[in-house]
Amino acid sequence: MESFGNINIIFYILAYLIGSIPFGLLLAKRFAGVNIQESGSKSIGATNVLRVVKETNPALAKKLGIATVLLDAIKGTVVLVAAQYYGLSIETLWGIAVLSVLGHCYSIYLGFEGGKGVATGLGVFIVLIPIPTIIGAVIWGFCAKVLKISSLSSLLGLIGVVIATILLNDGVGVGSNAPVYFIAFIIIYKHIPNIIRLIKKEESKVA
Repeated sequence: MESFGNINIIFYILAYLIGSIPFGLLLAKRFAGVNIQESGSKSIGATNVLRVVKETNPALAKKLGIATVLLDAIKGTVVLVAAQYYGLSIETLWGIAVLSVLGHCYSIYLGFEGGKGVATGLGVFIVLIPIPTIIGAVIWGFCAKVLKISSLSSLLGLIGVVIATILLNDGVGVGSNAPVYFIAFIIIYKHIPNIIRLIKKEESKVA
């Protein structure tokens, strides 16, 4: 590592490339023999993995869904933890967080298509704003159990993270909450089709 600036660039690139790895797509192809980009919502996230694989193998679907959530979250944390080890600034860490989520949502390996960013957002938030993230996760878990609508539960959990951040943090270390708002915007933007279906009361429940 020659200079602090070069370290930043390397970590930015790593964040995007690792964030771009479509674990849901890879797991479903490898273990279930299905292409989730051609079925269900065509998303590469855990919900679509669960929905599509469940049609042929319910037991495997749950395992692959859980694995997808964990791996999509971990890919959001791994580069951040490494960057913290190298002592990079909080501004750089938030840049890494944003690029990790962008990688998942607009994967370079999938022609800039991708998932909704929820698990990867969780992965970066838990490192940088742990308490608001735990609050949001509790809200998500409660809503998922009661409402059984993945997209709505995810959005409500995200809103919980944002509100908790506003109430509990003073600029998340960079003088404003802008990085949190930007990541939230990306995730909400990717959920626009879901939001439209929710308004029309056409969004599917997860059994």
